[in-house]
Amino acid sequence: MLLKLALSATATLLCFGLWKLVEAVIQQLRSPLRNLRGPKGTSWLYGNLKDIFKSENSVLHEQWIKEYGNTLRYKGFFNSNRLFTMDTRALNHVLTHSLDYQKPEQVRYNLSRVLGEGVLFVEGAQHRQQRHIMNPAFGPVQIRALTDIFYDKAEKLRDIWYTEVTAAEEGKRKRIDVLSWLGRMTLDVIGLAGFNYNFDALNANEKPNELNQAFTTMFQAGQQMDILRFLQSRFSLLRYIPTEHGKKIDIAQKTMNRIGRQLLRESKEAVIASQGGDKGGLIEKSSMKGRDLLSLLVKANMATDIPDSQRISDEDVLAQVPTFLVAGHETTSTATTWALFALTQAPEVQTKLRDEIYSVSSDRPSMDELTALPYLDSVVKETLRLHAPVPNTVRIAMKDDILPLDKPFIDKYGNQQDVIKVSKGDSIFIPILAINRSKALWGEDAMEFKPERWEATPETIKSIPGVWGHLLSFLGGPRACIGYRFSLVEMKVLLFVLVRAFEFELAVPASDIGKKATIVQRPIVISEPEKKNQLPLFITPCQRP
Repeated sequence: MLLKLALSATATLLCFGLWKLVEAVIQQLRSPLRNLRGPKGTSWLYGNLKDIFKSENSVLHEQWIKEYGNTLRYKGFFNSNRLFTMDTRALNHVLTHSLDYQKPEQVRYNLSRVLGEGVLFVEGAQHRQQRHIMNPAFGPVQIRALTDIFYDKAEKLRDIWYTEVTAAEEGKRKRIDVLSWLGRMTLDVIGLAGFNYNFDALNANEKPNELNQAFTTMFQAGQQMDILRFLQSRFSLLRYIPTEHGKKIDIAQKTMNRIGRQLLRESKEAVIASQGGDKGGLIEKSSMKGRDLLSLLVKANMATDIPDSQRISDEDVLAQVPTFLVAGHETTSTATTWALFALTQAPEVQTKLRDEIYSVSSDRPSMDELTALPYLDSVVKETLRLHAPVPNTVRIAMKDDILPLDKPFIDKYGNQQDVIKVSKGDSIFIPILAINRSKALWGEDAMEFKPERWEATPETIKSIPGVWGHLLSFLGGPRACIGYRFSLVEMKVLLFVLVRAFEFELAVPASDIGKKATIVQRPIVISEPEKKNQLPLFITPCQRP
């Protein structure tokens, strides 16, 4: 009996796999992308993806641009064709038509294992509904109210670093991994600002709390890749096969769900209490107050002056907790790490920025005062241009379509094409980092860190379809990063506090620093692969003139 069941299950899997393979072959045969020029795949399974993974992000794409032009195709999984274009008009079409170009199903599955089914996962009407409810929580008024939390944690990090470097033996400089410490700081911030939860990650003497451990387990598991996980992301039937990796994520998800429900319950009780307890007080959307994002989300969702059709379920509210953690934690800590790296490579920029910061009399300038500092703004923009934390993303065409172009391209038959034709199921690569450092858009010095470029930017960058600063770092269109203001202000607070207090110098040769991208693009020390992601700096306390 068991043998029959096993044979039946195996036959089912084989038939399912054969059907998916035939479906993929048919899709590729009808895809217009096969007519584009591009490199040959180097693996029947991975196409060009292993080559891309081994090289520093976007470097291989930029080599292909020189050989094949701004619009080409390269090989994805199973040697499928994937569109790569640097044409900003075509990219704008893809980003602004979010219903027609969605995240691939396998990407959504992998995201859901780490982030749950929050606003980064859902598509279509469900995405619009979640985003509509969440938007007010990420507006300027709310971010202004969170600024004190940013300062509290930035100053705590400053004090920890000061203790570390002044405790070093005489004549020796203390090497500090700033990536690790910035990660702790931003985790503390998103805990309090996101859902009034204290991770206390900056307290090095304390063990990670339960939620911190669960999040770490999920995030680290999400960075690992093997052949079974690869197949499970593409073939849903294989997801029923138990794995040690899957068990760890399931346990972590249960922990996060339990704590999330407790936080949600406490937020609801606080909202009700603020409106007169259980005495039937009306909750109006316009009366939203409180600092943490979860409380604002709960209050907006409970408001009596919005229709039921605009409310989201408790499950959807809970799904935002891991989304807040990753989007509000990893990206900002990584971006600030790259900012400090860039400052070590441009001492004159570090000095100029410090002089501007010293010109501010207050130790805690307001959000508006920070925003008014032009050189700080330029340093942040230049960091996010040259070191975009998320270097790329992918979309899949949900229907046959035609992408408009700014400039025509030549196909593999030598014919000029004025549009790009795509078919349902075609993958489109969104080259965030490559666009941000394109010489055609930014000039011949596009690969250099030059904050001064923001004093007079070229006209060409106005075509870049980004939501902020003519950059693709936060994407654009309906799915642009909802928390970009949060990230920008937190990053500016960090740089204000830390550059005001310290001078930074790279502790290893610059040639020994590489980049490794998983969910975000982090630095590594090439000669120390066993230490994984890190950025070691020497930090010296400043003597303010």
